Amino acid sequence: MPSPQSADRPAAEAAEPGAVDALITQTRRLRGGLDAVRRETAADAERSGDPRLRWQRALVELAAQHADTLGEHLGQLRAGLPVDDAAVLAQGAAPVATLTAERPGAAEPAARAEAPGAARAGSAEWNFLTDEVSWSEELFELFGRRPEDGALTLDELPSWLPEEDTPVLTAMVTDCLVDGKPVDGEFRIVRGDGELRTVHMMGEPVLDADGCTASMWAVLRDVSELRRCRREVRETRESAGLQQHLARTEHRLAVELQEAVLPPWRGSLRFPQHAAGTPGAPHDGAALDLAAHYLPSATSTLIGGDWFDAMELPGGQTLLTVGGLTGHGVTATSTMAMLLGAIRGMAVSGSEPGPLMGWLNHLLDASAQPALGSAVCCRYDPGTRTLLWAQAGHPAPLLFRDGTGQALRPPRGVLLGAVSDAAYEQDAQTLLPGDVLVLHTEGLTALPSDARLLGLAPRFAAAGSAQECLRAVLEEFGGMEREDDACVLIARIGS
Repeated sequence: MPSPQSADRPAAEAAEPGAVDALITQTRRLRGGLDAVRRETAADAERSGDPRLRWQRALVELAAQHADTLGEHLGQLRAGLPVDDAAVLAQGAAPVATLTAERPGAAEPAARAEAPGAARAGSAEWNFLTDEVSWSEELFELFGRRPEDGALTLDELPSWLPEEDTPVLTAMVTDCLVDGKPVDGEFRIVRGDGELRTVHMMGEPVLDADGCTASMWAVLRDVSELRRCRREVRETRESAGLQQHLARTEHRLAVELQEAVLPPWRGSLRFPQHAAGTPGAPHDGAALDLAAHYLPSATSTLIGGDWFDAMELPGGQTLLTVGGLTGHGVTATSTMAMLLGAIRGMAVSGSEPGPLMGWLNHLLDASAQPALGSAVCCRYDPGTRTLLWAQAGHPAPLLFRDGTGQALRPPRGVLLGAVSDAAYEQDAQTLLPGDVLVLHTEGLTALPSDARLLGLAPRFAAAGSAQECLRAVLEEFGGMEREDDACVLIARIGS
């Protein structure tokens, strides 16, 4: 027995693809069989002129329309598009056997299954020689008209249509009467209760011995729910297309903004860039050899607010920072751009990492686009080989020395934007020639720990540059199916 939860699921989720494909195949076979019967019935009706065969043909035509409707709904189901169950039931509520209650020449009324509300299909015949009109009971129900009021003539029928739809009916009837063409088209009617419904009318002329139109028969089917379903599917597709266009546009803007803000350099970079021997410049052996990389998420569509940056500061010191914000898209990248610009400005003005983090927290807390962020900010002095750093809820930098690695003990600091007026401590670390410092955002590793990164210590020890160290990181983590984007920044102390 299916659970209540499974009964409430959408049909597209509950149906198995294989079962839907099987139903589609069966429906196509049924449709092919109906076409064969339709051709035989049409030929028999044309040869004999028996009006009962015309009604049989009408039944086959109506069955073919129901098969087409079923095939259309099954196609929507397989494509994962919403299918209105009520509409499907409504279209199938009047089986083919309910087409007529009184067929010309029939001895007894046909058995009918009662459908709730108005009938979904009915039949009519207009005799132009005797001016007689014959409507089935279902057609009276479809129009919301009482049988005692009589069937509508072709002259009276347009008065039940909205003014803008009357030309459609007029053209159909004219083509049938004058040119002997079959009737096949749609128009709207205003039922007796004032409800507006869409009707599909299909029929043919009956010619006399002189080739003139003696009468016209037709089957009319209420297709309002079907047309509403099709309109909703079309609107869903259009809405989905619009959403995809907006998503692509936002993704492009986010990428362009990210590329405009992140450092333009790729590959290795040395800071400070003073030539050796320049008066007042530190010895080049203490310079930082830098390499960095941005790793997108697995889908490449979730552009986030992660950043990395390295910049030479006045006096020969170097700014190193990585961080990330919650969220994705233009909102995240624009907030990231704001924070990164603030970091650069405050670092150039001489702010140390701890106070700088406090100002960033205040800036994010007061932002019109609230978000949370984590960051590491470092200030490296090549003259003393001292790294002064602070963090805000972020993984600590990893220090690799003599073939082993360890995370630096983080000074106190909470996430940016989490607490107003938070205080951030800073710590100092002396670096040695050959040391490798790795700064990264949380999306780099799948594990909460840095065990895999620390396992790269032997390769870092054998590397001759920051770029070789970065290559080792990308070989280890570049092929991962990560849910979020990530950044990694590697600094190698010159020896």
